Amino acid sequence: MARLNGASGACTLLVVLLVACAASAARTEPGAARQLWSDGRKVGGRTEVTDVEGDREVQELGRYSVEEHNRRREEGCEGGGGGGVCGRLEFARVVSAQRQVVSGIKYYLRVAAAEENGVSDGRVFDAVVVVKPWLQSRALVRFAPADSK
Repeated sequence: MARLNGASGACTLLVVLLVACAASAARTEPGAARQLWSDGRKVGGRTEVTDVEGDREVQELGRYSVEEHNRRREEGCEGGGGGGVCGRLEFARVVSAQRQVVSGIKYYLRVAAAEENGVSDGRVFDAVVVVKPWLQSRALVRFAPADSK
């Protein structure tokens, strides 16, 4: 008989928990989850970085993207018979930036850089860098001249 009472008590507890969950769900407003992003942002969407000039992390990522671009370009010149004549870029500043949370943080940077030998006053490039802080890693995904838009 004690065994029957134990099972009966477990069933009663389960029914009470189910009723409590149902009551809690009934009180939740239908649009409650959507109200979290009522400002128009999307989960996983890009967000503008405010105060790009003062954001040390963004400026450092811009510098990294130019250095990594130079390193890759030099490797291509040495092996490609270019005689080692490859114009290096000098980082100037990040002009604008956006963040996107992915498997890490993806930064979309607009970087101003000049030719090291002073041939041009400066050009603007679009760079994409993915940062994974828990792995202490960052990777340049894309570096190309910016569209003239």
